[in-house]
Amino acid sequence: MTFNPGDVVTVDFPGVSGVKRRPAVVLSSTTYHAIRPDVIVGLITTQTTSLGTTDYVLQDWATAGLRVASVFRSFIVTLHPRLI
Repeated sequence: MTFNPGDVVTVDFPGVSGVKRRPAVVLSSTTYHAIRPDVIVGLITTQTTSLGTTDYVLQDWATAGLRVASVFRSFIVTLHPRLI
């Protein structure tokens, strides 16, 4: 599968209370994907009320295919493509 920066994907995200299936945005570039076997993604959450200083409220969340208002959170992970 080909991933492009900005793609919204669903991944098993590691967290404090275990692994949870959730949306994420692809952060790694096509150049990165050409030489690396993994994909860098950032967390997308629906927790829009308690925002951190590095959280970003998504303006076009519906256009991105998300079901509800969402926030990009600076929780970055590198995953093997088979986990996406």
